[in-house]
Amino acid sequence: MKDALAIHRWLLAHQVHHEIVRLPRAMTCVDELPEVLSVSPAVCVGVTVYEVTTRIGQEPVAVVTSVGSPPLLDVVGGVLGARRIRHAPDYTVNAATDYAAGLVCPLLLPDELTVLVDERLTGTAVPVYTPIGERRTALLIRADHLLALVPGKIVDLTRPGPRREPMTFPLAG
Repeated sequence: MKDALAIHRWLLAHQVHHEIVRLPRAMTCVDELPEVLSVSPAVCVGVTVYEVTTRIGQEPVAVVTSVGSPPLLDVVGGVLGARRIRHAPDYTVNAATDYAAGLVCPLLLPDELTVLVDERLTGTAVPVYTPIGERRTALLIRADHLLALVPGKIVDLTRPGPRREPMTFPLAG
């Protein structure tokens, strides 16, 4: 599992200004970050992992959004042309991201993982907080610096895209 030290070293190597923040109490998931830090959910960035079934098969997909404006399943499914989408179970999140479920950082995600980034996060230099895989620490970094390092596709997650109807096969008689 990745941790604060791995992220700190990686950011230093990329010469990105950041701060590792010690939390006043432990958190179990990113949704608790605004309360723990007494900040707006709009300045907390999280990663949600979904299990997506398409024509090709089933795969995990990571979605980077603000804690204050998570996307609806239908919107993510529409963007991906999914037949079925659901929140990934913890063991899938752990295996797909190499982070603890609920505390996934948008940085250092595996290359083979499909990552979508909510376009509402772009174009701003406001400082944001994100978990870094540990219950008692978070990362403080400018949003534009964070997104410059996230290897994902920027998409509009505010409205459903064209959703394909599931394929049906006639029953053999």
